[in-house]
Amino acid sequence: MGTDKAELKIGMKTFMIAVVILIALIVLSGVLTQVIPSGEFARDLNGTVIAGTYHQTNVEKLPVWRWVAAPVMVLGSGDGVMIIAIIMFLLIIGGSIHLLNQSGILKSIIASIVERYAEKKYLLLGIIIFVFMSVGSFIGIFEEVIPLIPIMIMLAINLGWDTMTGLGMTLLSTGVGFSAAVTNPFTVGIAQGIAGLPAFSGSFYRLFIFLVIYLFTFLFISRYAKRIDTNIVSDVSVFDQKKADPGAVRFFLMVMSIMLVTVFSSPFVPFIQGIVLPLIGLFFLIASFGSNMMMGIKTKDILRNWLNGAKAMSPGIVLILLATSVKYIIVSGGIMDTILYNASQTIENSSRFVALVGTYGMTMLLNFFIGSGSAKAFLMMPILSPLMDLAGVSRQLAVLAFQFGDGFSNILYPTNAVLLIGLGISNVSYTKWFKWIILFQVFLMLLSVVFLGLGLAIGYGV
Repeated sequence: MGTDKAELKIGMKTFMIAVVILIALIVLSGVLTQVIPSGEFARDLNGTVIAGTYHQTNVEKLPVWRWVAAPVMVLGSGDGVMIIAIIMFLLIIGGSIHLLNQSGILKSIIASIVERYAEKKYLLLGIIIFVFMSVGSFIGIFEEVIPLIPIMIMLAINLGWDTMTGLGMTLLSTGVGFSAAVTNPFTVGIAQGIAGLPAFSGSFYRLFIFLVIYLFTFLFISRYAKRIDTNIVSDVSVFDQKKADPGAVRFFLMVMSIMLVTVFSSPFVPFIQGIVLPLIGLFFLIASFGSNMMMGIKTKDILRNWLNGAKAMSPGIVLILLATSVKYIIVSGGIMDTILYNASQTIENSSRFVALVGTYGMTMLLNFFIGSGSAKAFLMMPILSPLMDLAGVSRQLAVLAFQFGDGFSNILYPTNAVLLIGLGISNVSYTKWFKWIILFQVFLMLLSVVFLGLGLAIGYGV
């Protein structure tokens, strides 16, 4: 990615590495369906697991051809609509970002930011990290940051940093904030509801955790940025070669402002909450097509440029289908509930602290297969709540252990489609990302255990 580019394009090397990893995980999932007994819990009309109802079943072993066909068959599963929506979102955003870049609109915006913060770039870095962590923590945004990744990478490079810094500012910060949640409706909100707790109760301790993790996240990213800092801020005059019309830039910023208001209001408006991803795609279409038309660009050229941008994102479809196939195989093989049941049995008669850490570990294990925080809440919390009661652990702490296990590993597991797409459009291989993030991930795991232990010691939620 050059210093004046903000393209959404998946690099071939990055794509192939991700494909190999995902195929290996699909095979592993298929093998597990052959060796783990099938079983299931009964569920209520809402699909919520009913504790104490696990029983073994005689689900037929999944044949190998089903493993191979999983990337196609997953479209007909219960997750099919969501997967198609993500694919459409990806193509729309790819085309829209290409239009905005070709017309010089993004370059003009980046130039103004670089010019204003050239002497205060580490202050800017801290602000950006805080903003992205906050949208993850308070309103549960994660997938929605994909369009902003190339823009932030472009900003990072022009401030003398690199692609990894740009990923840290966006993908890493949002993922960490999602787990260090204060009022995330998709993890804290749903989990507390199922556990019978008041909505977003216990927020003071979670806010303390958020601030501590923000501090460590900023230190991690800023230390890296200082290590690779070229101390060369791009000359903004290079952007004048294709400067966008000021009116078009204002139109783009106005549409983006409306989009942000819509996204921030989504947790409080159920109708918007269900369609937030398509709405973001629609706003980007309006912003990109409208601003290009205001600049007098011909309609046929706009359509051609948009299609070229969408086509560049087409490898992402393969990654999404492969990543979601892992869960499909595990569920179709009838072993998801068996894994959950056996994990819960392991922690049932443990001490309070061991049971709490076990809950955290169990959630982290299932997060490898099920990326959705709300889906895991419906699956796990009805089982975890009575288990924690028996162990003498407050349900508030059980929710905290759940949110830690659900979130941090989103930016580690190769089965997370958002992570793979984010890395793909940044042309960063999963292996490179893993090496960059793994020590920080281990630190976050240890810190999570410390926060859980502290919560136990102070009687959090009792």
